[in-house]
This record gives sequence, C-alpha cells and structure tokens, in this order.
Amino acid sequence: MKHVARKRFGQNFLHDQHVLGSITDAIDPAPGDAMVEIGPGLAAMTDQLLRTLTHMHVVELDRDLVARLEKAYPRNKLTVHSGDALKFDFSTIPVPAGQKLRIVGNLPYNISSPLLFHLASFAPLVQDQHFMLQKEVVERMVAEPGSKVYGRLSVMLQWRYDMSLLFVVPPEAFDPPPRVDSAIVRMIPVANPLPCDGPTLEAVVQKAFSQRRKVIRNCLAGMFTEEQIVAAGINPTDRPEAVGLAQYVALANLLKP
Repeated sequence: MKHVARKRFGQNFLHDQHVLGSITDAIDPAPGDAMVEIGPGLAAMTDQLLRTLTHMHVVELDRDLVARLEKAYPRNKLTVHSGDALKFDFSTIPVPAGQKLRIVGNLPYNISSPLLFHLASFAPLVQDQHFMLQKEVVERMVAEPGSKVYGRLSVMLQWRYDMSLLFVVPPEAFDPPPRVDSAIVRMIPVANPLPCDGPTLEAVVQKAFSQRRKVIRNCLAGMFTEEQIVAAGINPTDRPEAVGLAQYVALANLLKP
C-alpha cells in the first residue's frame, strides 16, 4: 500500500536515484560504521546505506512507517527506534570500541533548527553528520560574519562543528516536492570547541540577534557595558552579524561567576 506523506511530520520522500547515489558517496559508509538515520521514511536512503553497512539504526516517528520498516528488514540488519528524534537520547545507540556515531537524515524542515540544537548536545559522541535540509537553513549554518544570513544558528553551530554545504537538491527529487530547494550539509564536530558555557553563550547570542539592525552596544545593553564589549575585541558600533564566534565566546566568558 502506498504511504501518503503527512504534513504534520514534514514528510517529503527523496526518490531521485542520482541524488541518493551522490549523498551515499558523500557519506562514504564503511561496513562496521555505527550509523543512525533520522527519519528514514520509505527507506530510500536506508536501502543505499545497507548495501555497504553490516547494520544500522533508524529513528522514526510515524508508526505506520515504523511497522513497514520492521517488516521489510530483519533485526540483525536494522534496529528501528520508534519515537521523536527531538527527544531521542542518541547516547543510547551502541557504538563499538574506538568508534563514534555517524548520523544521517533527511530532516523534517519544520523542526530542523531545534533538532540541530538537540543533536549538538551529543557532538562529543559523533564522528560526523550528513543532513538534507532546506537550502536557506544550510546557508545560515555555514554563513561567515558579515553575511546577511549570519546569525544565532551560525554562531551556535559553528561553535560545535566544522560545516560545509556539499550540493543543492532540487524539489523534483522528492515526492511530494517541497516548495524550496534543499541542500546537503556535512557537519564534523570540533575536537576542542572554544572553552565556554553553552547556555551562557546561547543567552548572549540570542540577545545580540534579537535586534540585529541595531549596533551591538544597544543590542547588549543591560547585559554588558561598552567597556566590556571593547574588552571582548568588538567595535561597539558594529552590528551583530559583524561579530565573530571567538568574540561572542569572549563576551560569554565575561559573565562567568
């Protein structure tokens, strides 16, 4: 029976074989990898990966798709975790000694940002991540200071990952086709992130970009004095998008008790 894509789950199923092959080449799976796929859907990517992998894990919210996956694959080949990836504890995935998790997925665009932040908490356990996301979101993730799309997502994810946009995927590669272009992003956790308290950095960055048209001195009024902003190596008359990651980290570290 044909599965009808459900809007509430943000389902758009990738079916283009050329694109699937390109993604698999980018991931470059090895038989013994500890691979977990988020949102396998109709298993197009799962099929590709299992041609090489000995075994893999998937996290799927849609119970109908969970049932299909469990029927289609033996348990010694595929472990299906029925649940919400936003709440899933990725540290529970068993990983062979000396290895780290490899995470892949065509992420639902309606929850992409919160899911990326959730995954960031598991970054020390991860070797790499390859995701399909809305192209606009990937552009924000990899944006450099000074770009119009550089913002909170850029700073917070760049603190934890080295990231690159690999290639763009057109809407017609999906069923149903989304209304936007998609892109594949590679995310490799930074081995030694700049020392900083994550929630404090998040609070600083969120406040800075809440009024991004104002100068940074005004954006951070009440949190930092102008002298502190200068001490962090920032021109107080710069706008938030002109301030680099290291400078935001320097600000956050000024708030340490």
